[in-house]
Amino acid sequence: MEITVQWVKTSWTKESRGGDAAAVRNAAPVGFPVPELPPRHAHFVRMSERDGFEPRSGEAPLREVGVSLRNEGDRLRVLARVEPMFGVPPRHRRPPAVRLLPGQWVRWQLNYRFSSALGIRGWSYWLDTFNIAYGPVDPDVFLSEPTVLVDERGPVR
Repeated sequence: MEITVQWVKTSWTKESRGGDAAAVRNAAPVGFPVPELPPRHAHFVRMSERDGFEPRSGEAPLREVGVSLRNEGDRLRVLARVEPMFGVPPRHRRPPAVRLLPGQWVRWQLNYRFSSALGIRGWSYWLDTFNIAYGPVDPDVFLSEPTVLVDERGPVR
């Protein structure tokens, strides 16, 4: 069965934490039309503060996308991965995996906060949005409301 994966990575610094810059960041889309992709690849969209949150589109091998996908017969099991070193904000209780039926899709969001290794530079932030559809879908599927929304965004002050 077909699986369509889109990974939207939005990154910013303290400069876009409030005011007009935050409004621009918050207005950035979390879903895009999906282009034709090679097998076992995801649509990767990067938006960053330094580019004015202008979307930059490409592709990434599925193994590089931070999600676990497993076919369970008539369902697709989806679970976003959180690496131990990316523990801010803390995620003590994670939601269970989502099991999609054909024709369904999930939007899973996780955010992070980082400092430089020596703490010389200020904090930086990013939001990962994973849009995953099971079965044949229209290229504009991720412009609609998801069947399932998993919001793991936490406080990143």
